[in-house]
Amino acid sequence: MIIGAASGAGASDPGTAEGPDALRRYRVFHDTPLQHLEWDAILRVPREARDTPLHAVATLGTRLAAKVESVLQAGHFPLVVGGDHSCAIGTWSGVHHALADRGPLGLIWIDAHLDSHTFATTPSGHIHGMPLAVLLGHGDAALTTIGGPETKLHPEHVCLIGVRSFEANEAALLQRLGVRVFDMGEIRRRGLAAVFDEALSIVGGGTAGFGISVDLDALDPEEGPGVGTPVADGLSRAELAAALSRLRCEPAFVAMEIAEYNPHRDRGHATADAAGALIEAIAPRPARS
Repeated sequence: MIIGAASGAGASDPGTAEGPDALRRYRVFHDTPLQHLEWDAILRVPREARDTPLHAVATLGTRLAAKVESVLQAGHFPLVVGGDHSCAIGTWSGVHHALADRGPLGLIWIDAHLDSHTFATTPSGHIHGMPLAVLLGHGDAALTTIGGPETKLHPEHVCLIGVRSFEANEAALLQRLGVRVFDMGEIRRRGLAAVFDEALSIVGGGTAGFGISVDLDALDPEEGPGVGTPVADGLSRAELAAALSRLRCEPAFVAMEIAEYNPHRDRGHATADAAGALIEAIAPRPARS
């Protein structure tokens, strides 16, 4: 089930809020083996909650958490399509709540950035730079209590892949918590396949299930220009799709999210097509007769 999250209040460029509508309009998921996935809804910030970015993000996150939880409880696979990456607070709060009776949630965060600031450390003030810290229990209470007051992720079940742009304070938080970060230097030395092996062992060990959160700025901007904060020397579409393809028919893989598509910055739908390719990568192939 595809759930759109039209989140733009967490970023400097609100154009990401138009990402879900654009991807639905372009039908980038239609020709994949997951074409049976239907768009359930595109959630939006109510007009009365647009007074501040914090109010907007918290309101949308609360609605998204409830929607994701209901989709999982109905036995469906939730694919959340953002919007700026602040939507992750709602996505993974909802998944956490759905799995809580069975155990903790694991999460692979694929991103050029650490997204682990709080309002006390952020140089920009933008909430899309905070969602991972929030899910780990750090930040404003209006965000950390979305979907319930408990911490949604435990550091030992979380890792990041593709990082190459960050500030010292957010890096210090993750280092103190013991979160595993695979930066691009390590990926180039070891290869993404080996890194992904280790990542799966981190998120799959002692958890009730795991998810994948993909910020499209993890891709190299030559292939994925349509994002809010592009950073050079990223992952190629082909190598990331190859890594994700290992999740086909993986029963512990319970949810996925793709965020930060900005149609105003795309060129020839290149980034939209990349999003479709990443979703196609996880789709099980039909059995041959």
